[in-house]
Amino acid sequence: MMMSEIELMVRGGSVVTPDGVKRVDFGVAGGAIVRMGPDLSDDAQVTLDVTGRYVFPGIMDGHVRFQEPGRVEWEGLASGSAALAAGGGTAFFDLPLNSEPPVLDAARLRAKRVLGEEKSCVDFGLWGGLTSGNFDKLAGLRDAGAMGVVAWMAVGGGGTAGPLAVDEKGLREGMKRAARLGLIVAVHGESDGLGEGRATGLQAKGKRDAGAWSAARPREGELAAIRLALELAGETGCALHILRVSCPEAVALVDEARAQRIDATVETCPHYLLLNERDVARLGVIAKSAPPIRDESRRMALWAELRAGRVHTVGSDHSPVPPEMKSGEDFFESWTGVAGVQHGASLLFSECAATAEQDLPRLAAVLARNVARRFRLDGRKGLLAEGRDADFCVIDYGSPRAIVEDELWTRHRSSLYVGRKTRARVTDTYVRGQAVLSAGRLVTLATAGRFLRPQ
Repeated sequence: MMMSEIELMVRGGSVVTPDGVKRVDFGVAGGAIVRMGPDLSDDAQVTLDVTGRYVFPGIMDGHVRFQEPGRVEWEGLASGSAALAAGGGTAFFDLPLNSEPPVLDAARLRAKRVLGEEKSCVDFGLWGGLTSGNFDKLAGLRDAGAMGVVAWMAVGGGGTAGPLAVDEKGLREGMKRAARLGLIVAVHGESDGLGEGRATGLQAKGKRDAGAWSAARPREGELAAIRLALELAGETGCALHILRVSCPEAVALVDEARAQRIDATVETCPHYLLLNERDVARLGVIAKSAPPIRDESRRMALWAELRAGRVHTVGSDHSPVPPEMKSGEDFFESWTGVAGVQHGASLLFSECAATAEQDLPRLAAVLARNVARRFRLDGRKGLLAEGRDADFCVIDYGSPRAIVEDELWTRHRSSLYVGRKTRARVTDTYVRGQAVLSAGRLVTLATAGRFLRPQ
């Protein structure tokens, strides 16, 4: 291809890959990166000058709940994808649980795909659900292009997913079938049973604050569920992805299992890396999550695990609801889940402001490359390299500024990060070479997102 055929030239920036940061230009044509090198000719239809800024691979958020169809008043694919793009995101994988009806078969997945192709301004994949009642639907979900299936574990208790929770017997059978089909199983691992007695006792005593919620969802419950999931993965040969771990002890369990050749990976979330239990007490129910946000020593230890390469992906676990469902002071009655899809990644960038050259490559791995690799999108997504889709965002570091409600693109201008200061700002986001965010403004929300399926 001649240089004159290049549609977009990105010049002057420091390009971030998991291997490091380098000063390099790149040219885009047909939605893909076709040339990379220092000081390329600017003979292109459009030139984007990013001198003094970092060019980061498009963030792939493998863990969102955009709540559509059925609960669009909670979020929706249009507003959710816009918020993701405003924060540097170029792809998401939407969970099945809060859709109505839940995505438990191929027909529901195909219907949700149609909505995504109509409304999303970034590329997207869809998770299916795994319950004790849909084993015979798993093959159809795979054939319809599901990224994998998600199970909500109910070990010793009812589970936070209610009727969609799966017990040990159901998870074993589901993993057996998923292994035969080549489907990844992702689990939300917590043992409610270990905390049920504590929760009842605390509520009886009138204790319903952040500390009581944390006591009712102990680390032991999280670790017990993860141990079981890893044991079943080893027994069945199933590929396993552990979602939203809150503590370094959970990461260690997965690392030990991998040493025994169990095909397991682990995800944490920005709120576990950015906040501690004191922040939850200060912020109130808007920061209520399950598992709960842990203490400061565990927050810092999670960073150490990420820097050591033992955390494989970071997903937002964006779980938005109308503000009235996330109000008051009762942690047991309020909705469980946090809304933070727009600013979680940029706050991670901000945390690394003083160590950007060392830490941005690590974040490029967990926010992009590893996601594409784990979910069989490698070769198209996840890296800034020739032949890959031109998915990227531009990071500008500056003076600290507070996040304000007016900049939120979510349906409800509510986020546990409002008021928090950040030094990092995403100024531009491109999906397959097309600008979705330009100079801090969302510009082409009509851009059609493409459906992603494992290759």
